[in-house]
Amino acid sequence: MQVLIIEDELPAANRLVKMLEGIDSSIQVVNRIDSVEASVKFLQTDPAVDLIFMDIQLADGLSFDILSQVNIQTPVIFTTAFDQYTLKAFKVNSIDYLLKPIDEKELRQAVDKYNRIYRQPESDYPDKLLQLVKEMNLRQYKERLLIKRGQQLSYLKTNSIAYCFADGKLCYAVDFSGNRHMIENNLSVLEEQLQPSRFFRINRHLLVNIESVKKVHTWLGGRLKLEIDPGTSVETIVSRERVNAFKEWLGQ
Repeated sequence: MQVLIIEDELPAANRLVKMLEGIDSSIQVVNRIDSVEASVKFLQTDPAVDLIFMDIQLADGLSFDILSQVNIQTPVIFTTAFDQYTLKAFKVNSIDYLLKPIDEKELRQAVDKYNRIYRQPESDYPDKLLQLVKEMNLRQYKERLLIKRGQQLSYLKTNSIAYCFADGKLCYAVDFSGNRHMIENNLSVLEEQLQPSRFFRINRHLLVNIESVKKVHTWLGGRLKLEIDPGTSVETIVSRERVNAFKEWLGQ
């Protein structure tokens, strides 16, 4: 099997190569590319590739930019550190995805899926990729959240939210004036509804707006601790498994 890896983090690319070689010794990585521009140039040569692993966020843009410039007929498995992306679209279009850091068991399952489904050419595969790009571009995020105060219902504009936090089974949004509002959805639902370039869930209990993050400190065990405004009594430590994704989000 001829495999192409599009990944701008060298350690992540090297780790993926080692895991693929461990899964199937017949897998051959023909190239490792780290940018949208270089990927487009390489794929325009129509290389003999059976499967492509694409990181969604590359140094010079999103890998979806590659799909809009090149007619790719090769199956693609996306990798991403951001679970806020529209992952449902991948399933709808029969395209697999892996969350980083990649788990070897999930990688094996993705390769097995390729072997089951994509060993036979699918004439409509390019259409599936184009449909994915279209769905991603059309994705709409919430501009307002429904809030409840006693027996009254109102709304809160999402751009005025500093952060959202969970307190037991209840969920609250705090605006930049420090006012707390009870909302009906939980953090997992909010994570899907709010713009991922603006909001990030740092741990199980807290989802922060980039505008609320004032300082970031290194913390024990390779974690990070945030200073946010308005202040909060909720733990502001970025969980260990989200640190790399948080750094990418912070610098995008």
